[in-house]
Amino acid sequence: MTLPIAPDRFQLAPDLNISRIVTGLWQVADMERDRPALDPDAMSSVLLDYARAGFDSFDMADHYGSAEIIAGRLLSRVAAGEKAGEHRPVAFTKWCPVPGPMPLSVVREGVERSLKRLGVERIDLMQFHWWTFEHPAYLDAMKGLAELKEEGLIGHIGLTNFDTAHLQVLVKHGIPVVSNQVCFSLLDRRAAGEMSAFCLENGVRLLAYGTLAGGLMSERWLGKPEPAEGDIGDWSKSKYKRFVDEIGGWPALQAILGTLDTVAKKHGVSVSNVATRWVLEHEAVAATIIGARLGEREHRGDNLKLFGFALDAGDKAVIDAALATTAMLSGDCGDEYRKPPFLTASGDLSHHLDAVPKYFSAQPVPGRPGRLRVDSGSVWEPLAGYSRAVRVKDRVMVSGTTATNGSGEVVCPGDPAGQTTFILDKIAASLAALGARMEDVVRSRVFLKNIDDWEPVSRIHGRYFSEIRPANTLLAAGDLVGDYLVEIDVEAIVD
Repeated sequence: MTLPIAPDRFQLAPDLNISRIVTGLWQVADMERDRPALDPDAMSSVLLDYARAGFDSFDMADHYGSAEIIAGRLLSRVAAGEKAGEHRPVAFTKWCPVPGPMPLSVVREGVERSLKRLGVERIDLMQFHWWTFEHPAYLDAMKGLAELKEEGLIGHIGLTNFDTAHLQVLVKHGIPVVSNQVCFSLLDRRAAGEMSAFCLENGVRLLAYGTLAGGLMSERWLGKPEPAEGDIGDWSKSKYKRFVDEIGGWPALQAILGTLDTVAKKHGVSVSNVATRWVLEHEAVAATIIGARLGEREHRGDNLKLFGFALDAGDKAVIDAALATTAMLSGDCGDEYRKPPFLTASGDLSHHLDAVPKYFSAQPVPGRPGRLRVDSGSVWEPLAGYSRAVRVKDRVMVSGTTATNGSGEVVCPGDPAGQTTFILDKIAASLAALGARMEDVVRSRVFLKNIDDWEPVSRIHGRYFSEIRPANTLLAAGDLVGDYLVEIDVEAIVD
């Protein structure tokens, strides 16, 4: 099918129109690794060339080296009158704080840092990344971002690497999320399932990165022998080589590349075009993010071909046949940053996660040597005479837990699945404070206000415990205090 060749666009929000190919600036950090920072003037000229070609949407983060400064220089040049194409350039950035208390002052500091580096009064799209959901303050951070959106410092709020369950917590709690940036490619198809279904039902769209697997999804690697570990020089390829190993190894990649090459020759395009088009044609996807090594390599001409063809039923059938011989990556979107097998450029991140400050802290029980307890600060704990959790020797018991935020509000009112997710995050945080993990849980008890909620609650319980398989009891409690739909307690044995 032949289409007119012009950069396609997507209306992500009423006042946010973006190119369907977003230029990713994560490789700025790689280019500046052990080298001086890039020249902002020279690099902003490169971005200006992208914008003039129609690729006028740029993705960066607070930790992508000097990417925000370079983008800010571009925006200042356009504000001064330089022509950048048909549309004003759009700058997405990310705030990736270390988990900890998230009062509005902390959120404001992170946003104002990016505002200063970009040299703007309002960030078009601020995307939020959170390293571990065992620290439930991610909800406080998002509430802060929503407040700054109301102040006008942020145009729109997005997420980065959130799984479906935690995206649901935020959406059902009323946070105005417009996008979730996740890995999505022929190697990593996790986003095509439950994530896409939830996004389509709730007005959220996906920004897909990793589409070209750091360049592995191209003719350059077709028919080539597997590189040795030391032969891969950049972070991006190091990461996606781990994906290749997970789905079936180098032969699996070669089978996919061979199929893509056949489809590409049929349409007169590149292997990379076909790989990207496959992602773009998923309904939940607003845009794909393709990285650029500024001043070194650019693929604007090749990327433009993406909008001159579409995959037909035959193309999709042969691609599906090639994918059927490969394994799916386990888990949901973003799991590679939070749990084994840690499919990241840095590999095992357990040391990084272990260094994250705990949400709760353990205290000795007066007069009871060897006994520890956790208090959450709730006014009810001293009044009613209980602890959030208690450890005696190798046994940890967590009290009945509801979806209560640190400020005392009910999280996700009316949504049992969202409440269950938040409850299990709090339970994980309680266990962590006492030296235990969810893997140590041997019993869980689930109390429901409405027995008809058993299935969504059980499915979330399964997300956390499908491999742990503790003894479990599910009860209809008839009623729970307040607006809670679910309450859960657990017991763990640390061995």
